[in-house]
Amino acid sequence: MTESAVAPDHLDVVIVGAGLSGIGAAYRLQTECPGKSYAVLEARDALGGTWDLFRYPGIRSDSDMFTLGYPFKPWRDAKAIADGPSILRYITETAAEYGIDRHIRYGSKVISADWSSETARWTLSIARRDSAGDTIRTTLTCNFLYACAGYYDYDRGHAPDFPGVDSFDGRVVHPQFWPEDLDYAGKRVVVIGSGATAVTLVPALAEQTEMVTMLQRSPTWISAVPGRDKRADKIRELLPPNLAHRVIRAKNILFGIGFYQYCRRRPESARKLLTGLTTRILKDEKAVAEHFTPTYNPWDQRLCAVPDADFFRAMKKGKAEVVTDHIETFVPEGIRLKSGRVLPADVVITATGLRLLAFGGITPSVDGVPVPLSEQFVWQGAMLTGVPNFAVCIGYTNASWTLRADLTSRLVCKVLRHLDANGYAAVVPRPDGELGPRPLLDLASGYVQRSIAEFPRQGDRRPWKVRQNYLIDSVTTLRTDLSKTLAPLSASAPKPKVGANAR
Repeated sequence: MTESAVAPDHLDVVIVGAGLSGIGAAYRLQTECPGKSYAVLEARDALGGTWDLFRYPGIRSDSDMFTLGYPFKPWRDAKAIADGPSILRYITETAAEYGIDRHIRYGSKVISADWSSETARWTLSIARRDSAGDTIRTTLTCNFLYACAGYYDYDRGHAPDFPGVDSFDGRVVHPQFWPEDLDYAGKRVVVIGSGATAVTLVPALAEQTEMVTMLQRSPTWISAVPGRDKRADKIRELLPPNLAHRVIRAKNILFGIGFYQYCRRRPESARKLLTGLTTRILKDEKAVAEHFTPTYNPWDQRLCAVPDADFFRAMKKGKAEVVTDHIETFVPEGIRLKSGRVLPADVVITATGLRLLAFGGITPSVDGVPVPLSEQFVWQGAMLTGVPNFAVCIGYTNASWTLRADLTSRLVCKVLRHLDANGYAAVVPRPDGELGPRPLLDLASGYVQRSIAEFPRQGDRRPWKVRQNYLIDSVTTLRTDLSKTLAPLSASAPKPKVGANAR
């Protein structure tokens, strides 16, 4: 890697990540803060984030596209639960339609980000590939840094160390790195895991395999949902596109929040509802009790949605099965379970989950001193204590990611206007007292519990509590009095404290 001798560019705002969140952030920035110079830095060579990276069969949204899509660009496709290529096309069209694509710098990975109290600027160290394919190090400065890279590690998936895997005669694949040359037609496939990826893969693979088996250690809540929203279709017939989109979006937001609250407040009733619906589809109470009745309550972990019950229909056709057991060891012909049963397999897919990675791997520093993220608190789900002029985009865990992402981007624009209106060089969130620390993501899911201690925390009261209620957030977030909890800083101001409860 070589250092570039070119003087650094300077921009008002740098957005990290050209996925669903980053493109939405760029739209809000250029419409609500016109005149601000900005760039979107994307480490890969294409936009789309998750929807370009993940290529496994059947990849699709797990939220309806009327809420996962942008509020400013109506979703016009027929399917409410959309496939990955359709979502990628939607993001690409949005970037082109609003000229955002001209601001994207591909192959630009942020290696480090350092805030200078003296100049009130961020200096970003960026690894870029030149025309010859060599990696060079360049620098870029900006007034405000906005991380829209999500919280997943796109370079590594969660891969448990399975005993005996080297003895297996078949092929082992992680869906995050799906090989283009994988031939599974007519073969026996075992999918390890029972999360959203697994329940997506099973019906997609079942169309071509001899048999696909989903092997789970314990059941997950899985719910059949309509792949196409008939009420939405009717609304689109009666109303103009933009108005129809707003009405459908509101309808789905209300339903989603209502169902989540029902599950949390009446868990036993929700359990009966979900198991009853699954029993009605499979017509096998024993199978539902053994494989589809978790010990945890609905929405303790994220609910897996299967459009048009495709997962269950694959089981009814005899093309798929679910086995609830533990792995003892891999053997040449497949997987031997602790029950003694051997699952024959030609291909094993380890849908064992993702790794969390805070803010695309960016660990910000202030005046050369790294900020310990796990000691910081998140303000309004967007900015961090101890880190001036820095925001992160974090979506909901109980609803469409974009609902919170769009609110956060609009809040960032409000902060930028606040800076300009008051002549501030920078602001940093500061609590007005001690905060009770809570995990940033309040889910019992394994992928969250493995890494959440490395993330900033939320507090026990507003505006430090990250709520999971879009209705409340949509009313309160943009009405926040910024002067109460954002402390102004000027160039050459004292270095901000990085402690969790800095005042």
